[in-house]
Amino acid sequence: MTLVNSIISSYIGPRLKQIAWYERNAVEIQHRQFSDLVSAARDTEFGREHGFGDIRDIPGFRNRVPVRNYENLYPYIERLLRGEVNVLWPSGVNWFAKSSGTTNDRSKFIPVTTEALRDCHFRGGRDLLYIYLQQNPATRIFSGRGLTIGGSRQVNKLNNSSESYHGDLSAILIYNLPFWSQWLKTPPRDVALMHEWEKKIEVMASITARKNVTCIFGVPTWTVVLIQKILSNTGAKNILEVWPNLEVFFHGAVSFIPYEPLFRELIPGNQMHYIETYNASEGFFGMQDRENTRDLLLMLDYGIYYEFIPAEFADSDNPPATDISGVEIGVNYAMVISTNAGLWRYKIGDTIKFTSKNPYRIRITGRTKHFINAFGEELIVENAEQGISEACRRTGAIIGDYTAAPRYIGQEQKGGHEWIIEFKKSPDDLDKFIDVLDETMRRLNSDYDAKRYKDIALARPLIHPVSEGTFYSWMKKRNKLGGQHKVPRLVNSREYVDDILRMLVES
Repeated sequence: MTLVNSIISSYIGPRLKQIAWYERNAVEIQHRQFSDLVSAARDTEFGREHGFGDIRDIPGFRNRVPVRNYENLYPYIERLLRGEVNVLWPSGVNWFAKSSGTTNDRSKFIPVTTEALRDCHFRGGRDLLYIYLQQNPATRIFSGRGLTIGGSRQVNKLNNSSESYHGDLSAILIYNLPFWSQWLKTPPRDVALMHEWEKKIEVMASITARKNVTCIFGVPTWTVVLIQKILSNTGAKNILEVWPNLEVFFHGAVSFIPYEPLFRELIPGNQMHYIETYNASEGFFGMQDRENTRDLLLMLDYGIYYEFIPAEFADSDNPPATDISGVEIGVNYAMVISTNAGLWRYKIGDTIKFTSKNPYRIRITGRTKHFINAFGEELIVENAEQGISEACRRTGAIIGDYTAAPRYIGQEQKGGHEWIIEFKKSPDDLDKFIDVLDETMRRLNSDYDAKRYKDIALARPLIHPVSEGTFYSWMKKRNKLGGQHKVPRLVNSREYVDDILRMLVES
């Protein structure tokens, strides 16, 4: 065990005892988070408007504060962007995490306070390492470098009077890490924060190929791009020929299920660990604390109070909500948060299911806006991911990216779903791939199955296999390379599918 292992191990015991305690006392911990948040924001503009000083319990909170989406909260966030203070949270806000846009704008700007950095995002990172070190006491990740593929930051042009920035969450975290952490990371901060994505990949590939990389933190999509660039530059057959001591990939932002076969090809052998995190612009919510399951431990003491709305009521004007004391296993919920970044009863757009209540563990099932329900089939991302995974397993395929959308009923065509899939390794039989995908989704989703019955409402899926690099070219065309940008999986309109098909015709 290295010296760093020994130092970190001295902190592990007390913190893991805390985590174990709140697993047994989750409701109490969450109610304490609620009380602390409301008390801290009592004298903010938002707190005064909503009578935080008079709130004594959770029902009173719900009566005074409606559930909001980004558009509803944006008037307050815009004031923060313009430099006002004490609007949503008492401390100042100099950082805004930029994430994918809304119906009203190309991007969302999520406030990131000092408390959110310290007590949520960074605490989550520490806990992730603590749990990994507890499970792997002989780990050598601290004997080498941790590779982080960061985004970029830009000056907040709405507030030129102070140092105010927006950028990808990864860039915000990298910029605010303590100086000594740079000794354990690669590439250097100035490279990790480069704005021009393609140039950054070139520089990162050159620098990191010469380092002893032992762990990776990143999004699967862009990590694959970097690894493939390094393999192209070096002529190595797999990345272990470049980084023989690589042992763990801490990943998040998108489901790992479609990427797993590709990573096992790029990183062969049994030494590799894959650990999922749920760290979004709005907060660090959960992490995989056991390697034999994809369930994520919901982290309850990070300055976040959670509420959950049954997914079918997510867009209602006054939706029914419960905290963790009332959740049920297996129900699809839209997640609502109140946080130490000043997000109050904020509907983040993710849907989850609880798989356990002792402790509280979840699985991410998709997005409230990322689904297909053009014919009453209510297909969610979780169904699609499992269908893709099974189809790959049974046909030997490996995929890079995909998206899907409805194919509407016409005079000479039935309704159905149209998929665009970029295969890294083509299936041995495309028709079998389609059949397995279809059969798996029918087994998982009774609504989809009912609509597929005898092709009455939904025809067999249509798949367009596309060449490697198609989605990269499309994301580049949309100026969405790198950072937190993700290929949309299921979309209830044809906007993206038609755009990709047009690009293919024009190229």
